[in-house]
Amino acid sequence: MAEKPEYIPGLAGVPAARSSICLIDGSVGKLQYRGYPIEALAEHCTYEETVFLLHHGKLPSAAELEAFSASLAAERTLKFRIIDLLKNLPESGHPMDALTAAVAGLGMFYPGDHVEDLDFRGLTAVRLVAKLPTIVAAWHRIRRGDEPIAPRSDLGHAENFLYMLEGEEPDALTAKVMDVALTLHAEHSMNASTFTARVTGSTLSDPYAAVASAIGSLAGPLHGGANERVLTMLRTIEDPTTENIRRWAENRLARKEKIMGFGHRVYKAKDPRANVLQKLATQLFEERGRSPIYDVAVELETQMDQLVGHKGIYPNVDFYSGIVYEKMGIPVDLFTPVFAIARVGGWLAHLLEQLEGNRIFRPSQEYIGERDLELKPISER
Repeated sequence: MAEKPEYIPGLAGVPAARSSICLIDGSVGKLQYRGYPIEALAEHCTYEETVFLLHHGKLPSAAELEAFSASLAAERTLKFRIIDLLKNLPESGHPMDALTAAVAGLGMFYPGDHVEDLDFRGLTAVRLVAKLPTIVAAWHRIRRGDEPIAPRSDLGHAENFLYMLEGEEPDALTAKVMDVALTLHAEHSMNASTFTARVTGSTLSDPYAAVASAIGSLAGPLHGGANERVLTMLRTIEDPTTENIRRWAENRLARKEKIMGFGHRVYKAKDPRANVLQKLATQLFEERGRSPIYDVAVELETQMDQLVGHKGIYPNVDFYSGIVYEKMGIPVDLFTPVFAIARVGGWLAHLLEQLEGNRIFRPSQEYIGERDLELKPISER
């Protein structure tokens, strides 16, 4: 008799695909896209270069990057009916819900054969990467009663997104920080939203549906919403002295309460993305003045390192990303949509990979309910 497979909650550590897109070695804090260290990509490449790498398996030449960037810029605009859709949503709704609705609607305007037609498949990937920033920026303005700002083709991907939010070109440092943040969040192996995208894509549903389902998964507070909760948590620490922050951390740990922004299912060393973001935060605060919440975060990291560092609990990417975004003037409820703007590059890379030799996902389950019950007539129940 065959041995019964072991049940593992959350499929933790269970391989769900064979992929060449992303390498993570959590024991030493290593993250690589297609073999390139994230630190090198963040320092030397733009988000556009990173997406090209994820989708095509290689870094672009200068000519390829120019053509790819031009194709993204050409696809930034939205159909007026998508704008109308956003205008008819309740202004009090969460931006992630607006983003899900708009992305799902896009598929109705761009039908085609993404399974056999490789050119259409590639164009669809470009459209989704290009249009997500426009949707997020448009919704942000519409809910305030303002008209959306049309995208500009002469600006880079990150720079254009910041321009569409308020109508002002960002300074060089702000644009660079946003570009690096998008690169850091572009891909992260088989996380919940990426798995969702691959499962949806495995049914041969169109890429818009796959990305919309991934956005829905990202919206959960245990996934994309964590950086919002980090800021909320840090603001509860009213006394920023070293002694109080240590006492605060000790009390939370004693009560076994989660300290947001620390620990990761994969990393047992400090998240390499957190290291990069911390350097960006330092640059921002050196130029624009320190923020009390940043000082609290730095001291909390010091105390947590002493208290739980030996257990492999270190800051993850969420710990500093919200602080950086807030300093750049991005509203807190747009943090997760910005995450989606970045991660759509990774989602689509996995979808493209899934479609090569596709097999629909159909895991089994362990049944724990009752068996062989007698069905009684309704008069006897």
